[in-house]
Amino acid sequence: MQRILVGFDDAESSQYALVRAAQLAKAFGSQLHVASVVPVVASVGRSAGAISPLSDVGDHRHQLDDARAKLDALSLTAEYHTAVGDPAKALVELGEELDADLIVVGTREPSMLARLFGQSVSDSVARQTHRDLLIVHRDPEA
Repeated sequence: MQRILVGFDDAESSQYALVRAAQLAKAFGSQLHVASVVPVVASVGRSAGAISPLSDVGDHRHQLDDARAKLDALSLTAEYHTAVGDPAKALVELGEELDADLIVVGTREPSMLARLFGQSVSDSVARQTHRDLLIVHRDPEA
């Protein structure tokens, strides 16, 4: 396993995914890639305006700084990526671009309603990727 890509944001489940990805990278000597995606919302109609970010790119860069600090504490290095767009699509595309052997994401255990409306990033990545995927459900340290 040469390259591992982990999706990262400020959610607790994302923290768990980072820990699991770090454990795997250390065990296999893999190159670790950490990605934070700024989600966007498309306008409903032509008059509703252009696509606008839900959160600031700077927030996501700060999240990557947090990831860097956690990995530095584990004596691990990584490459960091920021993207803008649909989080699942961006992770899948980055996985392809990097030729990742594994994509790691956390899950917030979304409700059935959230899943029906496609609001689960982990479910969306699972449907879209042809790469191996690890969905982390809980704290791997527990």
